[in-house]
Amino acid sequence: MTATHWLFGDQLGPAFLAAGAGGPSRDAPVVMIESRAVFRRRRFHRAKAHLILSAMRHRAAELGDRVRYVRAETYREGLRQAVGDGRVTVHHPTSRAALRLVRSLDNVTVLPPRGFLVRHEDFAAWTDGRSTLRMETFYRRVRSDHDLLMEGGRPAGGTWNLDHENREPPPPGARTLESPAPYRPREDAVDEEVRRDLDRWEREGDVSFVGRDGPRLFPADRRQALAALDRFLRHRLAEFGAYEDAMLAEDDTLSHSLLSSSLNLGLLDPAECVEGAEAAWRAGRAPLNSVEGFVRQIAGWREYVWQLYWHFGEGYRTSNALGHTAALPGWWDDLDADAVSSHCLATVLRQVRDTGWTHHIPRLMVLGSYALQRGWDPAAVTDWFHRSFVDGYDWVMLPNVVGMSQYADGGRMTTKPYTSGGAYIDRMSDLCGPCPYRPDRRVGEDACPFTAGYWAFLHRHRGRLRHNARISRAVHGLDRLRDLPALLEQERERGGQAP
Repeated sequence: MTATHWLFGDQLGPAFLAAGAGGPSRDAPVVMIESRAVFRRRRFHRAKAHLILSAMRHRAAELGDRVRYVRAETYREGLRQAVGDGRVTVHHPTSRAALRLVRSLDNVTVLPPRGFLVRHEDFAAWTDGRSTLRMETFYRRVRSDHDLLMEGGRPAGGTWNLDHENREPPPPGARTLESPAPYRPREDAVDEEVRRDLDRWEREGDVSFVGRDGPRLFPADRRQALAALDRFLRHRLAEFGAYEDAMLAEDDTLSHSLLSSSLNLGLLDPAECVEGAEAAWRAGRAPLNSVEGFVRQIAGWREYVWQLYWHFGEGYRTSNALGHTAALPGWWDDLDADAVSSHCLATVLRQVRDTGWTHHIPRLMVLGSYALQRGWDPAAVTDWFHRSFVDGYDWVMLPNVVGMSQYADGGRMTTKPYTSGGAYIDRMSDLCGPCPYRPDRRVGEDACPFTAGYWAFLHRHRGRLRHNARISRAVHGLDRLRDLPALLEQERERGGQAP
């Protein structure tokens, strides 16, 4: 008897039903389970819950009679309803909790993971004998192994990394980059049903959400995801590179791809994304710096984060090298942008509240930096990012937040804490102009919370960071701050108040 194949809600593309080595049986019946308990466990962003349910229900509609779509309290209950003790296959899930679940079930066979470029065993071979696991070295290996942007065994253009061309501030006086608009899907009857269900769950007190659920902004099926990829490659990729680290108050998408949620739902495969970008460069439709920057995001960073999630083990979740234990304040947890006067922080929180998305620099250098400076519990910060972003999953946020953003692993993943004063935000955005705080002020009513917070953070961890070659110069600068006692008292008084 043919085994039933189980599709999780982030395994929605064709790769997860492709037969052959390591895949399900051809034409195997399919089960999908919508678990209410998943939404009870965390206070997710409403737009995230909408996107996931819409994508699952769209996929079920595509599969028609081949799928049994079960709505149940838990995955165990749903699987029991669908197949009883019958044999089941499932591709390696993307979270440790889900993997523990499927491995605990006697009738389930776990197949190799799909949706990534690098196999776990290949990553393990790469790590063997290495004392450090730096992304740059890994990225070069992926490029070579997959023949991405390569010419005769060398990187295209003669260099692996074009970051120096991709860190431009926004053009002076520009309110937007005037890039062609990103792809936006149209909602349909499935979305209407999802919205009614979410409304009902909230009315019944069954679940609680945060953020706003406006018109769905991200693809919920394969056709929409391919349309989004095509629009990016044809109309936005060319301008992506130079300004990928910039921020503009009135242009939250700039030239970014907005494909992360589609990749993380399994609607797009990373290979088709990077190969499409390389084809655009070889056809002369996009410059190398933009294409390399995009390839780096997917074949480099995304693959690296996925592998580190499994490589570091479950203990990585509780990493807290800096000893940060402060609780997240309510205004932050509720995405209450209106409570915030700091223009950069209010702008980014508003973007998250309204869309469930911002690009990587607001995440790292505004949201993550502020949390790091305030000494918030990294586990709570990780959970917040997981819940608040439409593309947030355990494997995504655990390394990104614990390692990259909060430096809670003490440098296993990155070489320094990623935080800065207001000068960086001022240089890379138009967010400081209308702000009541000044980026060059450390103390006083108009002192920038990021500038003051930066120096308070360095002071708090002076003993550890003075030995870090990438930040020791700034630490030594503490000795020149005559207003340091006043700054520290000011930041103690600020506490968890909204700045």
